[in-house]
Amino acid sequence: MNAKRQLLALTAGLALAGFSSFATAQEIYIPLISKGFQHQFWQAVKQGADQAAKDYKVKVTFEGPETEQQVDKQIDMLSAALAKNPKAIGFAALDSKAAIPLLKKAQAAKIPVIAFDSGVDSDIVLTTAQTDSKAAAALAADKMAEKIGGEGEVAVIGHDQTSTTGTGRRDGFVDQIKAKYPKIKVVDIQYGGGDHLKSAEIAKTLTQAYPKLKGIFGTNEGSAIGAGKGLKEAKKTGVVIIGFDSGKAQKDMINDGTIAGAITQNPVGIGYKTVEAAVKALKGEKLPKIIDTGFYYYDKTNMKDAKIAAVLYD
Repeated sequence: MNAKRQLLALTAGLALAGFSSFATAQEIYIPLISKGFQHQFWQAVKQGADQAAKDYKVKVTFEGPETEQQVDKQIDMLSAALAKNPKAIGFAALDSKAAIPLLKKAQAAKIPVIAFDSGVDSDIVLTTAQTDSKAAAALAADKMAEKIGGEGEVAVIGHDQTSTTGTGRRDGFVDQIKAKYPKIKVVDIQYGGGDHLKSAEIAKTLTQAYPKLKGIFGTNEGSAIGAGKGLKEAKKTGVVIIGFDSGKAQKDMINDGTIAGAITQNPVGIGYKTVEAAVKALKGEKLPKIIDTGFYYYDKTNMKDAKIAAVLYD
């Protein structure tokens, strides 16, 4: 009888230990729902998330819709991920409001939500790992002003007007131009959904509508590449393009002079910090509202500098 009691006590103790300890690697599942997969940026974010998963011994999955215009599909992916009862979840919102009902369900289920790249208009998220979009776009405006001599007409090709990155980069650029450069006029803002083909058509249209156009700011990888592609196809020279993000196609355009320069984020850092924040949340650690992962301006003169090269990606 004593032996049996000892066995029961040992079994109960092991069960209690397993329950109270921070869960095993198999139990800690953290899905990350990104904005898309068509840009190299997201592959770099995934790389960072995968590295953090190894370091913290957790399981992560990384997925997103085919394009950054598929808000409904992203919501479906978020719903499917939550149905798997993850320990925590990472989410990069295509629409900063559309996901709130689902995130409320996550909150009710005590699933910590970590936003990355693009925030959500809600205090449900515990933190957001992101670039300071407005500050980064203000730097893009400064570089544009420098390149065009502080005067002339410029336009913006945005990737969307529903995410916080889309609105933040647009507003950061426009506000900086208005505040610091009275001789520069933002004549138009168009949205290409981050698609380089649509953005190319927009660039062609802009040069026709504004024959004196001196510059275009492309707010993400697809927007900038599209602007370069459109100007090449239109055989339009003398228009300065300032881009955002990195990737092989954009770097090639910077090297050949099609794009003057761009703002790079730290996508690997964004992915890593998202998973790290989720693990910290599960341990009950307090998180800052924003995890600022930084940004840099780069062009062909500094692409090989150590600190710049570290945050560029193919």
